[in-house]
Amino acid sequence: MSVEIAENLARVRSRIEAACVRAGRDPGSVRLLPVTKTLPPERVREAYAAGLDCFGENKVQEARGKSEALADLPVRWSVIGHLQTNKVKYLTRFAKEFQALDSLRVAEALDRRLQAAGQSLDVFVQVNTSREESKFGLPPEEVIAFAKALPAFTALRVRGLMTLAIFSEDDIRVRQCFRDLRAIQQRLLQDGDAAQDWHGLSMGMSGDYEIAVEESATVVRVGQAIFGPRPFPNAYYWPGAQ
Repeated sequence: MSVEIAENLARVRSRIEAACVRAGRDPGSVRLLPVTKTLPPERVREAYAAGLDCFGENKVQEARGKSEALADLPVRWSVIGHLQTNKVKYLTRFAKEFQALDSLRVAEALDRRLQAAGQSLDVFVQVNTSREESKFGLPPEEVIAFAKALPAFTALRVRGLMTLAIFSEDDIRVRQCFRDLRAIQQRLLQDGDAAQDWHGLSMGMSGDYEIAVEESATVVRVGQAIFGPRPFPNAYYWPGAQ
C-alpha cells in the first residue's frame, strides 16, 4: 500500500469531516469519489489497497482500459466527464455511474443500450453554474425542463446534480456556483417527478471540496489532493480550467 496515498487520503477525509462540523452535517453524508484520470492501473491498485473501491474517470476510453486491467478487483467506476453518443457503447460495459448527463440524445442512447442489456445506470445531471462557454453542462434555466424529460428513459436512475465551480481564487464566486446548484436541487425536490431522486449534489474538487461540503455537497470528486499533481495542466482535462 502506498504510504503517500494513505496519508493524503487521511488528510482529505479529516478536512471533509471538519467542513461537515462547520456546516452542522454528518460526515457520513458525504461520499468521497477519488479521481484517477492519468494514473496508471498500478497506482489505482495502490489506492484500492488503501481502502478505496470507487473511482472517477474523465475520459471513457481511459476508464475502460483501467476497468479491464483491474477486472480482478471489486471496484465501481464513475464517468465524470463529457460523453459523446459514439462512446456510449463503451461506458455501459463497465461504468455504474455517469455524472455528466446534459443531453437528451445521450440519455436516449444510454437508455437504449442499457435496456437491451437489461442494465441500469446511476446518473447525475451536469449544470454549468459558472456559465462559462468553455464548460459542458446545462444552463441553469434549462434544468427543470430537462428533468421533466428524463422519466422516459427508465434505465437511467437519477441520483442528483453535478457541477464544476468557476476556477477562481475568489471563494465567494466559487461558493455561489455551489449555492446555485443547491437552489436548482430544491426546486426539483419540491416540484420534480416524485420517482426521481434529486438528493445528490456532486460538487467540489481538490481545490474547493471543503467549500462544497459547507454548501451541501454529497459527493466530492478529489484527485490531486489524494494522488499528487498530474503531468498536465487542468485545462487538459477540464474545459475552462487554468
